[in-house]
Amino acid sequence: MGMPISIHVRGADVDSPTVAQGVEAAFALLREADRLFSTYQRDSEICRIRRGELDPTQADPLVRQVMTLCQEAGELTRGAFTCLLPDVDGVLRFDPAGLVKGWAASRAACRLADLPGFRYCLNAGGDVVVGGTDDEAGGEPGAPWRVGIENPRDRSQIAEVVELHHGAVATSGTAARGAHLYDPARGTFVDRTGSVTVVGPDLMWADVWATALFVGPASLHGLFSEVADGYRVISL
Repeated sequence: MGMPISIHVRGADVDSPTVAQGVEAAFALLREADRLFSTYQRDSEICRIRRGELDPTQADPLVRQVMTLCQEAGELTRGAFTCLLPDVDGVLRFDPAGLVKGWAASRAACRLADLPGFRYCLNAGGDVVVGGTDDEAGGEPGAPWRVGIENPRDRSQIAEVVELHHGAVATSGTAARGAHLYDPARGTFVDRTGSVTVVGPDLMWADVWATALFVGPASLHGLFSEVADGYRVISL
């Protein structure tokens, strides 16, 4: 879907066939998501829906699941998150990419979570989900993953580091890709500087909230603190 994805695994025998199979299973789920949801592949189900060639009710069950999640995300964020984005002609069309990335990465991470005795870090275009076995030999927790948050005003600097054993970190802003985040309330792409990072248990919801908080009104932060239990925000 036009983004780099990497998987890192820590453990006693990372070269084992079990780890290789788990990593391949994770990438297989990501390739499946690309096949269904890519806006770059003309024959993907999303592209066919956007052209009116495929009735959404007849789409793959995973596509229908994502459509339901997009509706839920829009309602939860009071419309700040949207899956209706303008195409090159300015026509609003269904584009769930803002939710699919975190959703697909979380599904893939479940394959890595099945690896006993290993820790994993999956990085999908800068959004990260980590997990794995908590206890190493002796019953002590292993070292956490350290996730750096880029300074949006100077990308050569790390502004903050988040340490996690389990969970996700998602960042939205304009530093890397310019004004690509759409504000449905104003009908324009947001071009201000800065970034919003959300840390929490699930990457999909962390990414949804990071986008919504970046494009939405300041009052949305109050709603976030009320309904997003277990999540926290870092604004830069």
